[in-house]
Amino acid sequence: MKQYQTTLEAAHAWVREFNAIPMAVVEKLMQVSEDEITEVTPPAVGDVVYVFDTDGQHGEILSHRSDGHDLLYTVRLDNGDKVELTTSDFCCEPADLLPMWGTMWAFTDPTDVEWLNGYLGNHMQEMADCGFRIYEQEDYGYIFGINGAGYDFYEAHWVPLYKARGLKWSEEDVK
Repeated sequence: MKQYQTTLEAAHAWVREFNAIPMAVVEKLMQVSEDEITEVTPPAVGDVVYVFDTDGQHGEILSHRSDGHDLLYTVRLDNGDKVELTTSDFCCEPADLLPMWGTMWAFTDPTDVEWLNGYLGNHMQEMADCGFRIYEQEDYGYIFGINGAGYDFYEAHWVPLYKARGLKWSEEDVK
């Protein structure tokens, strides 16, 4: 494998390996059947959630941690209070059914797929925390997209995902 000088160059090389899936294809799959494609994105830092048993309050996820048994989310409610909740205490309310960017991707390397949700563990939370929405579809497996536009995707999403994945393809990564 080629050694890259910077993490950014390595992230670009990694992303070039992915299958790019036009949003129109994903939308057609969703029109075939509601069950054809399912969002499996876990709640992530920055998500707006509706919190049950709080008289209709919403909140923003500030952080999450594992207590060894459950994943606990720290949420700042509309009234400013901070509470620690599990996923059974709230629901996410994405603004749209699909991410706003017009392309979605799928990993091509089986080790990336296994990293996401396989024998290498379940790393969907890390991917969600890097700003990706993740979906599952029978033919494509896991597909993911970015819910954003108008900024540097590499800086905001791809490089953090490359690092979360634990890749070390550049000279910067081994320092």
